[in-house]
Amino acid sequence: MRKINWGIIGLGNVANRFAGAFKFSNNAKLLGIASKNLNKLNTFREKYLLDEKYCFNNYEELIKCKDVDIIYIALPNSLHHKWILKCIDYNKKILVEKPATLNFKEISDVQNKLRDKKIFFTEGFMYFFHPQTFKILDLINKNTIGTLVSMESNIGSNILPSFNLFGIEIKKAIKKKKRLFNKELGGGVILDLGSYVVSFSTLIASMIANFNKVEIINKTKEIKKGIDIDSYAELKFDNGFKSTIRASFTKDLGNKSIITGNLGQIIIEDTWFASSSYITIAKDITKRVEINNGKNIYIHEIENISDCILQNKLKQNFPGIKIENIVINMKILEDWLR
Repeated sequence: MRKINWGIIGLGNVANRFAGAFKFSNNAKLLGIASKNLNKLNTFREKYLLDEKYCFNNYEELIKCKDVDIIYIALPNSLHHKWILKCIDYNKKILVEKPATLNFKEISDVQNKLRDKKIFFTEGFMYFFHPQTFKILDLINKNTIGTLVSMESNIGSNILPSFNLFGIEIKKAIKKKKRLFNKELGGGVILDLGSYVVSFSTLIASMIANFNKVEIINKTKEIKKGIDIDSYAELKFDNGFKSTIRASFTKDLGNKSIITGNLGQIIIEDTWFASSSYITIAKDITKRVEINNGKNIYIHEIENISDCILQNKLKQNFPGIKIENIVINMKILEDWLR
């Protein structure tokens, strides 16, 4: 069986977890990497036993490499737009880590550039193709909880630096050189974590009927040194669905989501990583559904995308995220940030 050859630009923590999934794949292979940091490049090459001729100190050289089928862009958010366009210039298939871009203008630009090109493009939400997500969508399709009414979804933990003084937690100053707290690098909780709860909200809302408009009817934000660190919003879809979303760098919100229908609820303890390996259906009789967690969570995303490429598809199958969905989600994120 032919395997799709992948290349990664940007070798941070997410790229490392992503790369670790290839050992489980039957249809994909990590072939090449690129980093401007020689230490990272060499460490990555040795760890994943990569051929030195496919390890570049220059992003563009990897993108130009004809043996690489698709590029995974795992750079800081502020660099996504530039390198998406560079991949388009070389007609290279693209998976970009979330958020795809910093704002609506950038993603609209990408959409326009892709319009006349036959290039596979998608955004990286690893949870979309986890067995847990498929089980949730199957339960909804089978009318298990009836007509969908609303949902709430949370993601967050306290990551602000602090120290303990005489039993009192003292917060340290935010260091803007860190990506998460640097606005210029696309930091802030809404773009970083909020993209998860927004993408899940639009996915579940689409299970009722197509929607054309999403309105934020209520929102709050905590800003510290110019960066959003805690935020809440209520989304109202024009198909009648509502979603309450929360994202935080200061509160231990966990990863729980609750989807409510007129006949019951689906309660998901760990929406994004499925580490709990079960979901709960709350109706007249409460039922726990076990989920086969299994491999590295990124393998599901890698194999689905690779399968689409092997079939010469330009878009992911449902529930994979298409450029139209990415544009909608970015508009919501931008409205939330305002």
